[in-house]
Formats: sequence, C-alpha cells, structure tokens
Amino acid sequence: MRRKNGEIRVMVTDDHAISRAGLAGVLQAEPDITVIGEAIDGRDAISKAMALKPDIIIMDVLMPRCNGLESMMEMKHRLPHTKVIMLTISEREDHLFQALRFGAQGYLSKADAIEDIVVAVRGVWDGKVMLSPPLATKLVAELHDDPEQPALSRREIQVLQMLGEGLTNTEISQNLFISESTVRTYVHRLMEKLRLKNRGEIVVYAAYHPFAKTNNPPPTRTSKK
Repeated sequence: MRRKNGEIRVMVTDDHAISRAGLAGVLQAEPDITVIGEAIDGRDAISKAMALKPDIIIMDVLMPRCNGLESMMEMKHRLPHTKVIMLTISEREDHLFQALRFGAQGYLSKADAIEDIVVAVRGVWDGKVMLSPPLATKLVAELHDDPEQPALSRREIQVLQMLGEGLTNTEISQNLFISESTVRTYVHRLMEKLRLKNRGEIVVYAAYHPFAKTNNPPPTRTSKK
C-alpha cells in the first residue's frame, strides 16, 4: 500500500542528462509521485539508492561503467523492497529475460509514451508487473510454444487469470475467499508446472497465453473489486 500521503518516492537513472531531466520533471509534476534523486549510471545509482532508499528506481539498461542489469542485481541484494523499472531502447530478448529473472517489476521501451511510464510507476507500486506490449509479445513468443503444457486445475486457472489481470496476492485472496498464503502456494505451483522463473513471467504468460489444456472447463472470470 502507498503511504498515507499517497507519495511514491522515485529515483531516475539515465546517463543521458536530457532524458533523465525530462522524465524526472514529468514524474515530479504528478501529485502522488516525488522524485527524490537522479543518477548518471549504475554505480551512481547504487550509491544514491543506498542513501535515499527510494520506493521505485527507473533505470536505463544500457549505461557506461555499470549497466542497469548489473546495478539492479546489486541493489536487489542490498534493498530487496525497492522496486525496479527498466527503461531501454534495446529490444534484445536476453536483456528482457535477464531483467525479469533478476527481479525487475517493469520493463518499458523508451519509445513508449511518457504517460505509459507514469502508469507503470503506479502499477509497479501497487504490486503489478508492467511491460510494454511489444516487449511482452517477445517474451510470450519464448514461452508460448510448449507442446508439453501441463494440465491445470480449475483453481490454478483462476489464480493464473487473475495474475494476468494484474491483481495482487491480496486481491486474489479476496476474490477467491482464500488466504494469501494459499495464493502464494498456487503461484509457486504454477511456476513449477509451467517452468517459469518468477512472477513476472507468470503474469506475461497469463495475460497472453490461451488456457487450452485444463482439467476442467475455464472458470467464470471473477471481477476485480
């Protein structure tokens, strides 16, 4: 949940001064977002993140000295509760896969509209995984062709669908009248069955993959409260 004053504390990391200042200015103009710092590369980001402890770091992937992926791995170890949104001009699939597997909660293209980045900040803070549609499509292409897709139970399908809609564990538990610990069990089970690495890959899989092979007919969609 957000703080009582609604503030989301963000740090922006980009080695291009104009891009960094422009994004920081747009975010700072939002009533519920405060830019608490800027960093010029991955090493600078690590140092400033340790001092400022932001809620969310927006980080360019390709930077000198220490790139965004290396910096994120270090910060995730030191600041596990800080969320990271990777921002890139690169469409390399290995960057996307590495970012999600290292713990990024968002992966956006610099070609996205600035409004999409603002939406992503709020979505990530609310516990969602935010990906640009073209980048999500690349990930799905890697996950989609699986002739040995396992059968899923009706409840697993329900949880999977809600993950694809961006619901948090708390929201899923409220919709299905089960405990959050049970939701976490289902999420872990889905990762094992679908051979996915983390929640980010589950969300993308759920949002784009057809539920074709189930033990039961697809459930009625439960609306988000």
